[in-house]
Amino acid sequence: MTGKNVYITAEGLKKLEGELEHLCSVRRQEVALRLREAIQGGDELIDNAEYEAAKNEQAFVEGRIIELERMLARAQIIERNKESDSVEIGATVTIKEGNKKPETFTIVGAAEANPKDGLISNESPFGSALLDKKVGDTVDVEAPDGVFRFKVMKIK
Repeated sequence: MTGKNVYITAEGLKKLEGELEHLCSVRRQEVALRLREAIQGGDELIDNAEYEAAKNEQAFVEGRIIELERMLARAQIIERNKESDSVEIGATVTIKEGNKKPETFTIVGAAEANPKDGLISNESPFGSALLDKKVGDTVDVEAPDGVFRFKVMKIK
């Protein structure tokens, strides 16, 4: 299989494996049961809204299973080089924008990015702008609201 590597932490890998296991062992059976019940309960499958909803859910579940299998096949565990003094995938970075309070983020692969939890994708404009920067560097990031500038305060 070709494609780019999926960078992920060991914790993120376990989450994806757990999601795949749940989809294959639980959700598939739930959707299949829902489909059977919709088929048995409908006179005209064409007009059966429950059947259509179950078919859509089945397509979503199967699509997500394929997506997870592909990601896991290309997964590359992020191993942080503790001796690095620059930002790399797996690093936790504290930044400060102007007079605002410092914020801390961890740079991860796109598969486990979740900005609400402080997990920023290395492929995002923000994450890619941070890569290879050192403490004290000033970084400009172009965002929909314009360019914002911040300073790298700490890397661990």
